[in-house]
Amino acid sequence: MRFFLVHILLLLFQNIHLLNITTMISEKLQNAIKEQITAEMWSANLYMSMSLYLKAEGFDGFAHWMKLQSQEELEHAYTMADYVIKRGGRVTVDKVDVVPTGWGSPLEVFEHVYQHECHVSQLIDNLVDVASAEKDKATQDFLWSFVREQVEEEATAQGIVERIRKMGDGAICYLDGQLGQRK
Repeated sequence: MRFFLVHILLLLFQNIHLLNITTMISEKLQNAIKEQITAEMWSANLYMSMSLYLKAEGFDGFAHWMKLQSQEELEHAYTMADYVIKRGGRVTVDKVDVVPTGWGSPLEVFEHVYQHECHVSQLIDNLVDVASAEKDKATQDFLWSFVREQVEEEATAQGIVERIRKMGDGAICYLDGQLGQRK
């Protein structure tokens, strides 16, 4: 009996490729999410670059805020990759393009952050459109959490830009200290 079971298992493993195992996520959607994963990794690098720039300019609080932002973007990439794998898909890491390395004032940095978050929102919206076209309701549901988060990201970045504009250069150190308290 034992020999029989071992023989069956051996035959099964040798012919596993003959089983018709399908993924629960289309190739088109997998590729679209893979592109978003690359975009999230680029965002992580962008915020890391901003953090290093601000640190070198003496703005430790802003640098800390950007460092946490960078970590958050990388976590998004992992979350998306885990989701694709959970749905039976495959994920590969793609090349990440070079990010900018220099800006002017903290205001210019945060204006860039706001513009970038608006761009990411559009990318996420486009991804939801692909999931909708593919009639993949589970992926649409998964992506809506990112849509909601982008509303917050845009509002936060816009709020910082507005505070810097209202406070002026004289209070920039105060705001630097406040943003340095982000957990």
